Amino acid sequence: MKLVINFFLSRGCHYFHLPACRKPRQRIHCLPVNIVDLAARLRAFARERDWEQFHAPKNLAMALAVEAAELMEHFQWLTERQSAELSLAAKEQVATELADVLIYTVRLADRLGVDLETAVEAKILANAAKYPVEKSRGSAKKYSQLE
Repeated sequence: MKLVINFFLSRGCHYFHLPACRKPRQRIHCLPVNIVDLAARLRAFARERDWEQFHAPKNLAMALAVEAAELMEHFQWLTERQSAELSLAAKEQVATELADVLIYTVRLADRLGVDLETAVEAKILANAAKYPVEKSRGSAKKYSQLE
């Protein structure tokens, strides 16, 4: 665990709650991730290992689904409260699965030539239009059911 904590702290980021924090649930926020740099690092990682031959979009999409399922396994059968109060060890395992999901998402976008920053910004704007605050605040209804 010390290695994981040192790794993230060395990058200016701590992604889970520190037991020694004075305030409960205090967090140290991560610095923004540069998606372009991350994609380049992942591309180089795959090339160095001659893995690009295995990174067809179909395969990356399937790997992404598998990793998302592995993430869900950590929450299966937990109550809502239990899922919000994971142990430090469980949070580290969840963080690893989240990293896998992000890695495959970035890798898939890179292989397809999708600009993730632009796609995310467009999606946020589309969601804001579909879910105006005055109609959607406090509601879990789908946009087509909002009055």
